[in-house]
Amino acid sequence: MKTVLGCVRKADTDFDMIAPGDRVAVGISGGKDSLLLLYALSLYRKFSHKDFALHAITLKMGLEPFDVSGIAALCEKIDVPYTVIDTEIAHIIFDVRKESNPCALCAKMRRGALNDAAKDLGCNKLALGHHRDDAIETLLMSLLFEGRLHTFHPNTYLSRREITVIRPMIYVPEKHVKHMVRELDLPLVKNPCPADGHSKREEIKQLIRTLSKDYPQIKDYMLAALRNTDQYGLWDIVQAGRPEEETVRR
Repeated sequence: MKTVLGCVRKADTDFDMIAPGDRVAVGISGGKDSLLLLYALSLYRKFSHKDFALHAITLKMGLEPFDVSGIAALCEKIDVPYTVIDTEIAHIIFDVRKESNPCALCAKMRRGALNDAAKDLGCNKLALGHHRDDAIETLLMSLLFEGRLHTFHPNTYLSRREITVIRPMIYVPEKHVKHMVRELDLPLVKNPCPADGHSKREEIKQLIRTLSKDYPQIKDYMLAALRNTDQYGLWDIVQAGRPEEETVRR
């Protein structure tokens, strides 16, 4: 966990993510990224010398099976309150709207529901489990599918909801996330969504894997480009809480 916690500390320092007195909601999908984020933040609050609170939140999409008992047990073990919220997102997307490309609408609805839940619970920040590879993939997706240079910022203030979205694992490589989830035996919940594994993001993941065979340092260079504020940086170091709405999710 030293590598993960070191990356979390660096992200917190670079982007001024967490302050004493913060109440941080952690969005828990049941996947590897969000579960590792929750566990890492539970440790980080102990040695960071910052007095902040955590509250885990899971949205149930209306798809089954989706057993969150393992997540509840983990939250009890690490002393983090846990709230599960039932939604009809899946019904709206698949039954009412009959979306052929459901990921974008699903992401938007989930973001809104998570933001509202965090506010209702008295939290001023919402932590999401995006890691280094997510940022790189989103950059390529925006370039190839939208014709613009864009990726999510590690620290974004949503002015309309008065909540700040933070991504403390933004420097953690996905391969290390997978390794630590196995080492810690975190209670993963299989995603029951019928579109899981068949998205544009999966296509971009495969493209990056192919490019990495010939250019092993490509991910490091792309991450450096995001932070290169002298030329074209999308991530301004220590520019906390940009007043803009998110447009892309993991």
